Amino acid sequence: MPNPRSAALTAVFLVAVLAPQGIGRAAGPDDAVESLRREASKARSELESATTQMEDRKKDLTASQVKLRGTLRDLAVAEAELNRIRLPLARLANASYQQSGAAGSMAIFGGGAPDAALRSTADVTLLAKSQQALVDRADELQRRRRELASTAQDLQSRNAIEQTRLQQQIDGLKDKSAQLTRRLSVMLSKLSPAKRLELGCDKRLAVDAKRFPNGLIPAKYLCPLPQKGKELRADAALAFYKLNAAYKRHFGREMCVTDSYRSLSEQHRVYAQRPGFAAIPGTSNHGKGQAVDLCGGIQSSGSAQFNWMEANAKTYGWLHPAWAYSNPFEPWHWEFGTENDQ
Repeated sequence: MPNPRSAALTAVFLVAVLAPQGIGRAAGPDDAVESLRREASKARSELESATTQMEDRKKDLTASQVKLRGTLRDLAVAEAELNRIRLPLARLANASYQQSGAAGSMAIFGGGAPDAALRSTADVTLLAKSQQALVDRADELQRRRRELASTAQDLQSRNAIEQTRLQQQIDGLKDKSAQLTRRLSVMLSKLSPAKRLELGCDKRLAVDAKRFPNGLIPAKYLCPLPQKGKELRADAALAFYKLNAAYKRHFGREMCVTDSYRSLSEQHRVYAQRPGFAAIPGTSNHGKGQAVDLCGGIQSSGSAQFNWMEANAKTYGWLHPAWAYSNPFEPWHWEFGTENDQ
C-alpha cells in the first residue's frame, strides 16, 4: 500500500499557506477568503485523521501477521517432531498385519502363541501411550493453526477493504483540497497587492523572529511591505499595511519608504557612513524589524505628511520616538510599538 502522506498532504498544506487568519464576517472578499480557509483547514484535518487511521490499521495488521508467523513456526517444529515418530509407528503397524503371529488387536484374526500375542499387544500399547501426548499436542496445534489461518485470512480481507475505503477517502479529500486551492488562488488574484500581502503575513511569525539576535532574523520570519525590497517583522508589517492604506486614502499614494529591516551587515555599513549618528550595530530597531525610514514629505518636520503621521500613526501602533525629535533629529524615523518596546 503506498504511503499517501507526501502526495496527499501537499495540496492541503498549500491551502493553509495561502490562506492565513481572517476576520470571519459574512460578506466581502476578505470573508470569502476566510471561508475558503476554514474549509481548507477542515479538509486538511480530515485528511490527516484518515491517514493516521490507515497507518494504525497497517501497524495492527503487521503485528498480527508477525504473531501468526511465530505461531506457524512453532507448529512446524511440533509437526517435524511428530513426523519423526510417525515412521516407526507405521512400520510397527505394518509388521502387525504381515507377521503370522499377529499382535495387538489384530491377534483375533490370526494364529500365534497366546503369550507372544500378549507381549506384542503390551508392546504396541506401551508405545502408543508413550507417544499419545505428542499426538494430542500435534492435533491441538493443527487445530489452532487452522483457526489462526482462518482468522488471518479474514483479517487480511477486512484490512484490504478498509485500506481501499480509506484510500478512496484520501483521494477524495486530496481532490477537494486541490479544488479549494484553485478557488482560493482565483480569489486572491482578484484582491489588491496590499491585501494579498496582508493575507500572506502570519502574525505568529513575530514570536519566532524575536528569538533571533538583532539584525540576524532569517528572511522567512519577515513579511514584505508594498514597497519593493522592504521587509518588517510580522506584527510590525501587519500594522504598517493598515497605516499605509490610511495614508493612501488621505494622500492618494502609498507611503515612501527608504529603509525598513536592516541586517547586521547593513547596520555596520550605515554606521561606517554616519559614525556617532547611526545606532551602534546590533542595537538598531531596524535590526529588530520594527522601524522604518520614510520619505515623500514625511522626512520634513512640519509638512502635511509629517503632521498627518503625528496625528494618526499611533492609531496603527506606530510612533515617532522621543529621541528622534532631538538626538539626533530624524523626522523620517518611525517605530512600531511603544517607547517601552524600543
